[in-house]
This record gives sequence, C-alpha cells and structure tokens, in this order.
Amino acid sequence: MTSQSRSAERTARRAIVFGGGGVLGGTWAVGALSTWEQATGLRAKDVDILVGTSAGSVLASLVACGVSTEELIAHYQDEQVTTGPLAGYQWDPDRATGGHKPGVPKLRGLGSPALIRSSLRNLGQLPATTVLSAFLPEGGRSLNRVGHLIDAVTPFGEWSSHQSLWVVAMDYADGHRVVFGRSGAPVAPLSSAVMASCAIPGWFTPVDIGGRTYVDGGAVSATSVDVIAHSGLDEVYVIAPMVSFEMDSPSGIPARLERRWRAQVTKVCRDEMALVRASGARVYAIGPGREDLEAIGANLMDSSRRKLVLDTSLRTSAHAWRDEFAEQLAG
Repeated sequence: MTSQSRSAERTARRAIVFGGGGVLGGTWAVGALSTWEQATGLRAKDVDILVGTSAGSVLASLVACGVSTEELIAHYQDEQVTTGPLAGYQWDPDRATGGHKPGVPKLRGLGSPALIRSSLRNLGQLPATTVLSAFLPEGGRSLNRVGHLIDAVTPFGEWSSHQSLWVVAMDYADGHRVVFGRSGAPVAPLSSAVMASCAIPGWFTPVDIGGRTYVDGGAVSATSVDVIAHSGLDEVYVIAPMVSFEMDSPSGIPARLERRWRAQVTKVCRDEMALVRASGARVYAIGPGREDLEAIGANLMDSSRRKLVLDTSLRTSAHAWRDEFAEQLAG
C-alpha cells in the first residue's frame, strides 16, 4: 500500500449500522462486531457515525460510551467485566427485559389512537408494521433496567461523548422515525432514547420524552440504514440481526413464520442499502446465516440461548465478513 493510499484510508468516513433483533439478535450482533474489528483492523468506537435501532441501539450506545468488544463479549456471556465502563456492573437479561414472553398488556384500549387517525389520513403511506403497532395494547413490561445500564456507562452528561451516535425510535402519534442524537432531533437523555428505541409495541411500555410518546424504531424499519444516506460517508457496515441473505428451512410453525417475516425485513434492508449506495457510499452487510438461525430459534427474546448464539456468531460471522468483502470486491 502506498503512502497516498494509506492517507486515503485514514481519512475515509465510515458508519456502522446496528439493526434490531431482540435479546438474541443483539447477542448475535456482538459476535458480528467482534469479527468485523478483526477483519478490518478498525475499532468500532472510531467510526464517524454509529446508528442503532431497538436492540441495536443498546449495542451502539455501549460502543459509543467506550465499551470494547472484548468487554461486550464478557458482558453478553454473563461474565464479570473487570475493565472499562462496565467494570463491576451486574446484568441479568431476564430481569432487564421481563423474560421471554410479553406479559399481561395494560387494558387501556388501543395503543395509539392518534397513530390510527394518522394512518387513515395517509392511507398506504406508512409501513404495515407501523399501522399494526397502533392497534396493539400498551405493553406491560418496563425497560427501566436497560435505562440503568445506559446510565451506568454514560460518562459525560446525558449523551455519549461520541460525535455522532444516532438512536432510532418511532413517534407513536404520527408513525415518523425520530433519530435521537442527529442534528434537529428532540433533545433527550441517552438512556431515554435507548428505552424508546427498544419499546416493542404490545410488549414494553412506550416512553415519554418531552411530552411526546415513542416506541421501537423497528416498527418503521428493523435496520434504518437509509437514515445515513447523504451523510458524506465512504463506507457503511450493516450488522442486521433481522436480515438474512441465506435462510434455513425450519420445520416448526413459529420458526417458519419468523423466517417469512425475516424475508420481508431483508427486502426492505436491501432497498435501504441501495439508497445509501446511490449516495456514493460502499455498503457492506451481514445477517444471521443458516447456522445462526438454528441457534437463534423462533423466539428472539429467549435469553437462555444467548451463549449458544454468541459462540455461533463468533465463528460464522468471520466467514460472513470475508465472503461479503470478497463479493463487493468482485463487483
């Protein structure tokens, strides 16, 4: 490599986009991130923009706040973290998310009458998942423990010191995406933004920020890759737990239904990546493959499978990145 090319490499503007995917999707993403660092020789905290949706917002925030991939692996394997912002922090995913079932919803009518009215005024303009979320009853689970985790690693004021950490949620009144941390977005503590981004409609209680109510950004898009279009980026790396470019063929009905939904999410992600490529950036993306999907199963909130999912991802994602880079190089 010449000195000129090394200079160009140093000045390349990069982003990592972490998609949603529940407890197990976030766990898989830790393995994918670790192998990305090994494959590229880069550190995730040094990229120019970090974007996170739902479970991806937790991972993006931890990285932005200085948690290393080695510390993330220990954290997600329920081992004691002895260094960095998570040193000594005790984490129980079942307590943090309320378990692998949604619990009893709050019987207060429909989740968002305002969003129902908005969808009627804008027929066909909102994603089906956005409209569906409005009809679900308010979830009974709390994300306060996830907020405590983010507060524990936030070193400077109420937001990360990273220059561009973007957390994607959905305004529960009109169905629009809100990218907290981006210029022009509402001001919010990082912990509140992450809880909003993770608030799965019908599962978790919506989050109030500045008098408005927000829920999981995945109700609009599981990845939201397109929010970084026209950001002057050279390289975009997408770690998408709900996207699979290679599917398995499960026999159980719940898993088969999950794979059908996954296929739709993958199509949306491809369209979003095309928009970013059209803006001039190179886009690289991986998602769980066949072996990962077998480890994940049908319930993305089943934390009892976390170690299996992480161990599998650490092995399979290394090959996935190698194949993705080779495919992109071949055009």
